[in-house]
Amino acid sequence: TDEIMQQEIRPLVAVDIIEQLHRQFAILSGGRGKDGAPIITFPEFAGFSEIPDDDFLNVVTYLTSIPSLEAASIGFIIIIDRRRDKWSAVKASLTRIAGAFPGNLQLVFVLRPSRFIQRAIADIGIKLYRDDFKMKVPIIMLNSVSDLHGYIDKSQLTRELGGTLEYGHSQWIHHRTAIENFAMTVKTTAQMLQTFGTDLAETELPNDVQCTEELLSSHTDHHSKLKDELKLAVKQGATLLTCIREPVTRSANSKLSPDELENVATVERLLAQLDETEKAFDQFWTKHHLKLEQCLQLRHFEHDFREVKLTLDNLMETQAGFADIGDSVTRVENLLKEQKHLEEKGQEPLEKAQSLALHGEQLIQNNHYAVDSIRPKCVELRRICDDFTNETKKKYDILGKSLELHKQLDKASQWCEAGIYLLASQAVDKCQSQEGAETALVEIEKFLVTAKEHQLSNPKEFYNQFDMILTPEIKANAQRIVQKLEDVQEMFDKRQVSLKKLAAKQTRPVQPVAPHPESSPKRASPKITRPAAQENTSYHFQVRRRGPAAQNGNHALHRQGQIEKCISKSQGHIINELIETERVYVEELQSIIEGYASEMDNPNLVHLIPSALQNKKEILFGNLPEIYYFHNRIFLKEIENCIENPELLARCFLKRKEDLQIYEKYCQNKPRSEALWRQCGDSIFFQECQRKLDHKLSLDAYLLKPVQRITKYQLLLKEMLKCSKNSEGTAELEEALATVLDIIKSVNDSMHQIAITGYEGDVSELGKLLMQGSFNVWTDHKKGHNKVKDLARFKPMQRHLFLYTKMLLFCKKREENTDGHEKTASYSFKNSLKMSTVGITENVKGDNKKFEIWYNGREEVYIIQASSVELKNTWISEIRKVLTGQLEACR
Repeated sequence: TDEIMQQEIRPLVAVDIIEQLHRQFAILSGGRGKDGAPIITFPEFAGFSEIPDDDFLNVVTYLTSIPSLEAASIGFIIIIDRRRDKWSAVKASLTRIAGAFPGNLQLVFVLRPSRFIQRAIADIGIKLYRDDFKMKVPIIMLNSVSDLHGYIDKSQLTRELGGTLEYGHSQWIHHRTAIENFAMTVKTTAQMLQTFGTDLAETELPNDVQCTEELLSSHTDHHSKLKDELKLAVKQGATLLTCIREPVTRSANSKLSPDELENVATVERLLAQLDETEKAFDQFWTKHHLKLEQCLQLRHFEHDFREVKLTLDNLMETQAGFADIGDSVTRVENLLKEQKHLEEKGQEPLEKAQSLALHGEQLIQNNHYAVDSIRPKCVELRRICDDFTNETKKKYDILGKSLELHKQLDKASQWCEAGIYLLASQAVDKCQSQEGAETALVEIEKFLVTAKEHQLSNPKEFYNQFDMILTPEIKANAQRIVQKLEDVQEMFDKRQVSLKKLAAKQTRPVQPVAPHPESSPKRASPKITRPAAQENTSYHFQVRRRGPAAQNGNHALHRQGQIEKCISKSQGHIINELIETERVYVEELQSIIEGYASEMDNPNLVHLIPSALQNKKEILFGNLPEIYYFHNRIFLKEIENCIENPELLARCFLKRKEDLQIYEKYCQNKPRSEALWRQCGDSIFFQECQRKLDHKLSLDAYLLKPVQRITKYQLLLKEMLKCSKNSEGTAELEEALATVLDIIKSVNDSMHQIAITGYEGDVSELGKLLMQGSFNVWTDHKKGHNKVKDLARFKPMQRHLFLYTKMLLFCKKREENTDGHEKTASYSFKNSLKMSTVGITENVKGDNKKFEIWYNGREEVYIIQASSVELKNTWISEIRKVLTGQLEACR
């Protein structure tokens, strides 16, 4: 590769001088002198003297550059054939060759003119002008080609010179161009391989799977293309070699000339260099491709590691959350089930982790270049798996001991209850006799034997056995039961003492004496003792049950105190009200969509739908599904997040400003919906749907909910503002309230806009509706009847104005009763003014509620009276903004 890359580019190649070569005024036939000197022949050429110097020099320079350095160093033999020419041509040829031949000369043969006179002149001329030719080599004048054969073997001369050397000039040119093209192809291919190799060596390995896959694919494709180029180059060289050797292949007697043999050697050398280049490149590519594949393996391993690690970390976190060891048998059994479920859930990720660790170790064994990155991850995976397994085993051990403990405590408690019941059920009157006392003693002794079954005879051993799981709560419960055991044992001891006294043989008759307090029937009676024991026991448990409740109560009070430090009770009430009413609102929307809108597609109810309602579901319900989707999927969840962070409430409204614009579309459709309801509201279909939903109100009341809801938000935000005056979030709350009010205003304005009648243009092309409202209007027209002008000056008209960015509309408000329902307003179009041609005067003399709008250089003047100074100032401000905006646009 280095040899090819470092070769100097020859100054001339056959393609550069192809036309001059085809003229054939000089040829390199491939023949050699006896010492191997290359022969250049200048054959008969009529216009030799007319050949430009540059062309002559280029051809001769090119021909001398073809033989090997070894052959060229011997010196060239020149044969000048001028048998049919004159002495002047001989002289000119010698002069030109002497002055321009670039190589070493050995001999110059001149086939002199054959005509007698010209030959004589040549003999004289060569003697006279030999020194003028400035050649340091012999110039041998020959009379015929037979003389030439005395110096050069016939096998090294072409047929034109009486030799046997096969030479075709066109074929020679074709071979030369092919060899040079092949050499350039070899060099270009080597450069391409070197460039690609440099790019590969400098390529940084990507950090993710996708980019690595793309890089591997890109490099592989590029490598395949270069391999194809190499195959083509090798094929080209092999074809060229076949062409050069073709005479030998065709005839066994044929021999290649020395030049042709050099051509063969050159092509073979180029093919060898190409083969070496390919081998070097393949060796490099194998290493690079392996590294890319290993990089892809690494990226897959890292990606899988991250996923498995995240799953395992979540699993460990969940496991760590199982800190509870239970406070009862039932609770512990449930915890064991949960632990079993967690263990089963963890089997798949644990198997994946083990498999991935094994895969990582295989990569290491396969001599992966990133061993230092893979090995720690394998160790980490196995560590987490071991930790989870060990922690699971530990959890099972602890829960097993906890279950055993609580079962023993339950048995102990049951034993105490049974003991208390046994003592209470022994009638004192029956125990007064020896036989009755002995029977009672046997019952007690038999019962006390069962205490050993529950391992409750040694409290210290009991504590040692379960010390690792004795939390303060469980310890307190255990101490309570142990204390209860001691109390019951003491009761049995006292009863045994009493019964043993009664069981002793009596030697004298029993005297009627006052009963001893211990044997008093009132104390021994089952009817009294049993409830007393129960009362005592229940009181004992009651105190225990109050313990945690009291602690929870204290914790709740403490937590409430923390919450009260963060937000006021009023804010909490408002947030709760907002969330609760939002939930109800979403449920109501859902009931409308599922209970009414969806039922319109129910084939079982289609016969109940009136014809006037067919295919008009979108008119009746508008974009209610869109509103439901927004509140159910987005808005409700966002405001629920504000329970702990009320300061986020304002941001919810600011963030969803654009989304809340859906109410504008709903309200614009409301008149059409109400008109359709008035037509079909009493149909059996709606009655049936209402019955199924068990709604007390009809559908039209629920269709009013969105209109009521959007106005409810501003009331709640105002309440929030009252509670948070001068606090950190006040500014955001004010902005949120302004946003909601702006939406309500936009909805309100759009409701008025759709009631405009008589306007021939498209209202949507007038720009944004900025303001609308009713005013007293006086008009003054310069052109027109004087009487009309006078009337106009003093009699105001009631007009409803709509201010758009491009136009100001004057309408007359009309109210109509609709089938006994409330009046609906419509606005009959009367006049319009383009905002680009109006002017405004703020103060009209005599009334601070009036302002003046003039049109077309005061051809038309409109005096407008607002209901208040504030309303007038608002309109003036908005009009001035429009005019200022137009002025800026013009500038």
